[in-house]
Amino acid sequence: MPRRTKAEAEATREALLDAAEDVFLDKGVSRTSLEHIARHAGMTRGAVYWHFKNKADLFHAMLDRVKMPLQQIIDDITAERQTLGPLDTLRLATLHAFEMLERPRSCRVHTILMHRCEFISDINPVELQNRLASDCREVVRRCFQQAHDDGLLIDDIQPDVATLMLHSMIGGLVHDWLRAPDSFSLRDSGGEAIDNLFYLVTRRP
Repeated sequence: MPRRTKAEAEATREALLDAAEDVFLDKGVSRTSLEHIARHAGMTRGAVYWHFKNKADLFHAMLDRVKMPLQQIIDDITAERQTLGPLDTLRLATLHAFEMLERPRSCRVHTILMHRCEFISDINPVELQNRLASDCREVVRRCFQQAHDDGLLIDDIQPDVATLMLHSMIGGLVHDWLRAPDSFSLRDSGGEAIDNLFYLVTRRP
């Protein structure tokens, strides 16, 4: 019985998070109340408070169900650095992040974060994005620095510049794609743009 009760509680929590995704995407975070989420899930507001302290707690739990694309890149680089060269590691990590982002839940959550979330008292989407971007930028810079030290970058490109180029391209592609996902494939067209960037900065034999 305890095991079943725990499973039921987890199912309720997941249903509330699913409802939050739907309502946040439709109304925006600031215009969504816990009452809206509870009604959408077919539950009471008390059920929401049983699982989440407030809207911010629910919002961050929703984010935790997916991996941010920049965090995906960091994790992939950490896992693959020992088996691939720095440029191949970085390129494949970026392509993997794009592939993960095209999954429906990831697309919804990132759309909410980038385009449906305004700053409110205890939710600061800009601060969250900046923190993730800063962490990723440092990992990317170290990869490009290693590539520079190994003689893999063309002479005209310094590691800091290469980092800025890749970071700006990722940010622009993701931002534009989330605004209109049907306009192009992030994995295919975005991946081709990333491949071309790495081709341009890689020294040829």
